[in-house]
Amino acid sequence: MAQTKQQIQSLLADAGASPRHRLGQNFMIDANLVRIVAEAGMIAPGDLVIEVGPGTGTLTDELVRHADVLVVEIDHALAELLRSRFSESKNFELIEGDALAAKHTLDGRLLDSIRRAKSAGRTVRLVSNLPYNIASPLLIELLIAGVDVLACTIQKEVADRLRAAPNSSEYGTLSIMIQLLSRVEMLRTLPPQAFWPRPKIDSALVRLTRDDRLGNRAEELSNFVRRVFSARRKTLRNAVALASDDPENLLASVGINPKDRPESVSPENFLRLFDSATKNKHP
Repeated sequence: MAQTKQQIQSLLADAGASPRHRLGQNFMIDANLVRIVAEAGMIAPGDLVIEVGPGTGTLTDELVRHADVLVVEIDHALAELLRSRFSESKNFELIEGDALAAKHTLDGRLLDSIRRAKSAGRTVRLVSNLPYNIASPLLIELLIAGVDVLACTIQKEVADRLRAAPNSSEYGTLSIMIQLLSRVEMLRTLPPQAFWPRPKIDSALVRLTRDDRLGNRAEELSNFVRRVFSARRKTLRNAVALASDDPENLLASVGINPKDRPESVSPENFLRLFDSATKNKHP
């Protein structure tokens, strides 16, 4: 049964905790939403389900009914609360710490758990009300690590960036990386009143299904795209010069107009551009 706002407040008070804006903590208080998020993960027996930022465990309650659940909680008081609440659950495991050891690096314990599950042939899923402050880098790193399905609530503006098309203001490095690593579905928009404390913006429930076209090229491609987009208002001739010694020939090799701007290049063409640059650098 999903926790009400009053129950969450009581649990936090008992734990000597309160919502921490710095950690992007907004707790789900809509019982229907908790069920919808859990169902969006399409959980099956034998799966490993990861939840980042479980808070007081309202979504966790739903998840442990269906599969093994690994939660990652950075807030010490909440981690202690969760240990107590789920001490009798044999399919519950907790990592206390930040899911990201650095901006582009997963916590080593989390990464090891994902690798062990994948090696055992298990499907790994993220089902989570993600802390707003880590959503963008975390989604990319989890996809790179091999997580099969990611169903999560995030800021709507981030969701718009995930599925943005070229030549839109939302389109950028995040759009390109996510679309080359997964299939993106926007499942629904969520109003601020579904959470406590109320965020000042809308949220969205998204589902990413892993469809990796990058393999071991992900980190290098991400660096390449970021360098090009650092000059997104310049022509590609000038922007690509930040990432290549011979931008004219590089652009010509993949049939891209050097007068276009970075925001006009599709994810697929960015990958072709990167592969051509890498081939020319290491013949």
